[in-house]
Parts: sequence; structure tokens; C-alpha cells
Amino acid sequence: MHQTIEKLYTLIQDLKTKQEFEKEINERYQHYNHLFEKNIIATLIVDELGRNTQNITPIKDIQTNSEHTVIATITHISETKTFKRKNGTKGKIQKIQITDNTATCQLILWNDDINLLTTKNIQPGTTIKIINAYTKEGYNGKELHVGRWGTVEPTTPQNHQNQSNTTIVQQETIIEGKLITKEPTKAFFKDNGDFGFVTTITIQSKNTENKLTIWDTKVKEIQNLKIGDKIKITNIMTKHNNGTTELHVNGKSHIQKY
Repeated sequence: MHQTIEKLYTLIQDLKTKQEFEKEINERYQHYNHLFEKNIIATLIVDELGRNTQNITPIKDIQTNSEHTVIATITHISETKTFKRKNGTKGKIQKIQITDNTATCQLILWNDDINLLTTKNIQPGTTIKIINAYTKEGYNGKELHVGRWGTVEPTTPQNHQNQSNTTIVQQETIIEGKLITKEPTKAFFKDNGDFGFVTTITIQSKNTENKLTIWDTKVKEIQNLKIGDKIKITNIMTKHNNGTTELHVNGKSHIQKY
């Protein structure tokens, strides 16, 4: 679903030869230890050269079989449904009705992405940013789907009336233990147009499991670790939001294997 390297090259063909473009992609692919797909690296290069065309798309202008970033408000969330795949395993699907000032469509979440509704406190009335979603033609019109490289974020601050209940504290929080889960890395475009990476891990400390969100430069450090490794993370950013606590690892944090 991502733009092909050939299509991305057309955006910068007046700046680099195709050979130069492919050489830089391969060099970064090695530098990132094969962490990111080559078309993601190509997108990053195009973005750095100021030729990234990714922007916010009104719902009325989304096209099928393409990728879009959309800001919209949730009007209805259907019940989660389970289904059986052809291989016999079970899957989950969640259909969400969203609207902006131009049109209405459905947002489709699959399997683990459904947990975003709970972890990010997303509900009817929440305005969300759907980043790097791919589109399909569904039974009831165009649908936005969150895939491997997409994500959903509530606008910040989420529902301005809740701002007083949200505090972010940068403190010397230390967590150490065994790495037990590591989700696939997702790439996204930030509000300022920059390119970023994010993943989520779980660390088991004695009888406690802590879920941490890992951002940008720290993603590569985490991906170099294996499930079962014992690690220590210091200077974790703690975010308190309506009684829940989120743990974020960014450039100021330090990750150590022991």
C-alpha cells in the first residue's frame, strides 16, 4: 500500500539521479540494520529534501487504494466483532464512524489496533488524527484502514476541557526487568511534517508488567534487543491522564542491557 520507490523518485528526480537515490536507500538500509523497509527509507529521504506531499486530506477528497492522513471526529463506535480466518485463527474488527466538515466515512481497526481506543482514551466525540491510513471501497463507501505503518492519535490536548486533568512530568523514573513483548515499528509523519518512528514494548519486573512507548532514535536501540533480554531504562517520561499513567521513552532516556 505504500508508495513505490519508483513513484517516490519522481518527486526528487530533478535533485538526484536514480542511481544516487537507490545508493542512499541501500546505505541507510544497512545503517538501520534492516529495521525499516526500503520504501519507508525512500519516503524519509524525500521528506528530508522537502518534497514530501503528505498532508491532511479532507474526507471528501480521499481516494481508494491510496494513503491519507485525516483529522476527524468520532460520531459512533460499533461493537467489536470476531471472525475466523481461512487458516482457522480468530481475528477482530472494529468499525468507527468519523466525520469532518466535508463528509463522513468509516475507520476500520483490526486486531491489536482496537486496543488504541482504550490506551489512548478514544471515544465518541473525540477528535482524532488518523496517520498514514490506507483506503478501500467498502459496502457503505470509502473506508480508512489502520495498517502496519499507520496509527491513530487523539488531538492534543484531547478534549480541551480535560486539559486540567493531564500532566506530563519528566522525572528520573527507572524501570528494569525482562523484555517480554516488542511490537512492530510504525512510521508516521509528525504535525510539523517531520518523519518519526514509534513502537511499544513490555518489561516484566518481578510480578509487574510495564508497557512503554518508544519514540524515534530509541526505536533502533530497542529493535536491536531480543525478547528475554534484561534491560534497564532510566529517565522515562511519565504522563498522567485522567487517572491513567503512560510511560514514554524518548531521546532523553537511556536504555541499557545487563
